[in-house]
Amino acid sequence: MTFHEFGDDTRPHIMLIHGGGNAWWNYLRQARVLAQHYHVILPTLDGHGEAYQTPYVSTERTADQLMDYIQRHCGGHLFALCGVSLGGQIVIELLARKPDLTEKAIVDGSLCYPQPMMARFCIASVWLFGWMLFSEWACRLQLKLMPKLLPKEMTYPQEIQEYYLQDMPRTPRKTLYTMYRTYMAQYRVKESVRNSHAQVMYWYGEKEMKCVKNSARMFQQLLPTCRIYEAKGYGHGYLSVYLPEEWLRIALPFFEGKDPNTPGE
Repeated sequence: MTFHEFGDDTRPHIMLIHGGGNAWWNYLRQARVLAQHYHVILPTLDGHGEAYQTPYVSTERTADQLMDYIQRHCGGHLFALCGVSLGGQIVIELLARKPDLTEKAIVDGSLCYPQPMMARFCIASVWLFGWMLFSEWACRLQLKLMPKLLPKEMTYPQEIQEYYLQDMPRTPRKTLYTMYRTYMAQYRVKESVRNSHAQVMYWYGEKEMKCVKNSARMFQQLLPTCRIYEAKGYGHGYLSVYLPEEWLRIALPFFEGKDPNTPGE
């Protein structure tokens, strides 16, 4: 695992954890804005990006590594902890580990309970079509098609495209297989998350799968102070991955203790 840092490290710490298959640059645009007032930490998980040669193990093992980093470099405490998809599940696990780990947390589009059928489907898809999905040729094609398939504001800028082309083709299939088994087929939120002192927002897109929406409600049952936010018209991880300005529009008031004027449940 590697870490990229932005801003003055004497300021309150914010850690943003990327989703499966991506890397630290998932949150690069948000980090540059937040770094004006915070110390921002972007991990690259094992098996991803520049850490692709280190095998990815599990959500719990990743939480072990991040807890160690937070203890050694942040005095055991964060101001905010955020993650999307796999990264959000890691946030959930971290919240269950230490009640006072962070003051604020955002979980975006993550699973709280096992979905073994979905995991098997994803593993089979990578086994059969991985060469089509993750080769350099395929990644270049995906970027070329992005402006035709997504609104202009959701396309990657040139810098993110370059990171995408650098990191996506070298992601080992073994990373994806392990991630699907542990993230989708095995993980279940721990009861100890009830003890968390953090203020939590659980985001999901209106077009997310039912299991993600159910996960948000399951988490809220364990931690009733959690606020659920549904991003109207969006799919999985759109705010975190494609719409950094909209992500900031919702996250910054939450960090500052203001009403973001967003609908909750």
